[in-house]
Amino acid sequence: MIKVLIVDDHFIVRRGIRNILSSDKDILITGEASGSGEFSCLVENTESDIVILDLTMPGKSGLDLLIEIKQKYPDLKVIILSMHNEEEIIIRAFKTGASAYLNKDSIPEDLIKTIKSVYRGENYIGASLTAMTALQNLKQEHIQPHNLLSQREYQIFCLIASGNSNKEIADILSINAKTVSTLRTRLLDKMGLKTNSGIAAYALNNGITLNR
Repeated sequence: MIKVLIVDDHFIVRRGIRNILSSDKDILITGEASGSGEFSCLVENTESDIVILDLTMPGKSGLDLLIEIKQKYPDLKVIILSMHNEEEIIIRAFKTGASAYLNKDSIPEDLIKTIKSVYRGENYIGASLTAMTALQNLKQEHIQPHNLLSQREYQIFCLIASGNSNKEIADILSINAKTVSTLRTRLLDKMGLKTNSGIAAYALNNGITLNR
């Protein structure tokens, strides 16, 4: 039996997923969470193999929660189910530890197929053109420098590129200014850049959307 935990802030989406999965005798839903807080409580008290995770939720984002899951529960596999279909987001999800990525427009059979593939230890990506391009790029030997960043480093990268100071970034992310400085140094090193203006220029030249 494949034990699945659903994390999505919309009740109607969770109910739809539950209805789809209940048709398969090999899948058991172990719980539902509307966000990171409920998830943390559930995951400690239930035995699950796979988490179906939305990316856009109030409070802690799906990517941030994905990082936390892979740190605390490395054997717990994660399927991203999202409306986002941008190549950059798909690549970042896989680099952060997702085992599969599906768009919410996928047909129900795709979700069941994905769960079983991931349970067998396989990675899976939806069949859209954007998704396939993202997977090809992910497999390339040379990955763009910003895709080497952790999710937190990437957040700081975007905020610097938007013109925020270290103190402003610390306030926005509710972290220590010293931590921002350390992560800034780390991301500059990973990307081969030296200054904030270099970060801004890189974001502009690579068409990176900064409101994430």
